[in-house]
Amino acid sequence: MKLAKALYLVAGIYGLIVLVPQYFLLDKTGRDYPPAITHPEYYYGFIGVAIAWQIVVLIIGKDPVRYRPIMLAAVVEKASYGIATIVLYLQGRTAAVILGTGIVDLIFGALFLFAYVKLNEST
Repeated sequence: MKLAKALYLVAGIYGLIVLVPQYFLLDKTGRDYPPAITHPEYYYGFIGVAIAWQIVVLIIGKDPVRYRPIMLAAVVEKASYGIATIVLYLQGRTAAVILGTGIVDLIFGALFLFAYVKLNEST
């Protein structure tokens, strides 16, 4: 259980550190990764939902046994972004740095799944 607590704490803090500054980077993101963002509601919507999930991850970390069922949703959250970045990168539609963030999410997702299984074995 200590592993799960530490994992979810690290993942949640990492996610917030990476995501919160993006609220202020809409124009820079459009310049660095053209074309410019023409539907900011999708951009801000994605950031908001992703931040909400980081808060869920932190909540799971407070009591992994109690919130174990939600761990599977957290795995899906990490996998959906990670898989999408791989597909987009292979299609030449996103940058390597974005692929890197997706791989980090896939690693967290795999660790979340590992913690889910281990918690079942220990309870």
